[in-house]
Amino acid sequence: MLPRARRLAFRFLTETPRASLHPVLARLVCEEMVAVMEPQEIEDGEYEQILERVAAVDVAKASGMVCTRVPREDQPGKRRTRVWQVDAATSAILELADHLVGEGIEKVTLESTSDYWRIWFYLLESAGLSVQLVRAQDVKQAPGRPKSDKLDAVWLAKLTERGMLRPSFVPPVEIRQLRDYTRLRTDLTRERTRHYCRLEKLLEDALIKVSAVASKLDTLSVRDMLEALIGGERDPQVLAGLARGRMRAKHDRLVQALTGKFDDHHAELAQMLLDQVDALSAQIG
Repeated sequence: MLPRARRLAFRFLTETPRASLHPVLARLVCEEMVAVMEPQEIEDGEYEQILERVAAVDVAKASGMVCTRVPREDQPGKRRTRVWQVDAATSAILELADHLVGEGIEKVTLESTSDYWRIWFYLLESAGLSVQLVRAQDVKQAPGRPKSDKLDAVWLAKLTERGMLRPSFVPPVEIRQLRDYTRLRTDLTRERTRHYCRLEKLLEDALIKVSAVASKLDTLSVRDMLEALIGGERDPQVLAGLARGRMRAKHDRLVQALTGKFDDHHAELAQMLLDQVDALSAQIG
């Protein structure tokens, strides 16, 4: 229904008996009233559930401050809060996991402090506990923290039981392993690029300008020329004759670029850099 029709329907409904309304207008008014009066049911997100038994860990490098909040059996409506320190060691965290399972803890919250949260998350998750990781910024920005909560773990536990924290995504084990491989491969590729940069600087020091003719130093033609230089060949004509494919058309430019002062110490350093490049290439695959 258009806004103007809604205003007219409301005025007719309040000023005129419904029986005197036009049948079409009366039907539209009834449909509008039904649409307004019918309630909508909205489901809460999993992280918004109100929980009775929760735990939180304020993570540090060598230890973590653990807080549990569970209902008091002797005083209905009250909650029992316990806070203690646990070492960030496998045995201590596994012992903590057994304790939390025995307490019937429904959710454990960890603050994402550097990479120190990993040992807590992995071991508690492996024990069958429901663990969530939250950003420290979200915890600090949450309103309503009372002054009596001096410990961050207590406030973290209260936010957990009220469903006020949005968890960060932590991929499953298989995805975490794949991500480790891909990240390491990226690091190795960058390290290999740095070795090529060092090799180019070494050639510039030897007055060899082959990188100005060849697009890259990792081509087969350049590799043959470098190995010949390392092996003692200094004749630019012979070195330029090692070019392959389309590089052969640049023979004259290669002769000029390979005319320099490449000595034994350049050869030794170039061999070390090429060995590093080959080792990284083998690891990258």
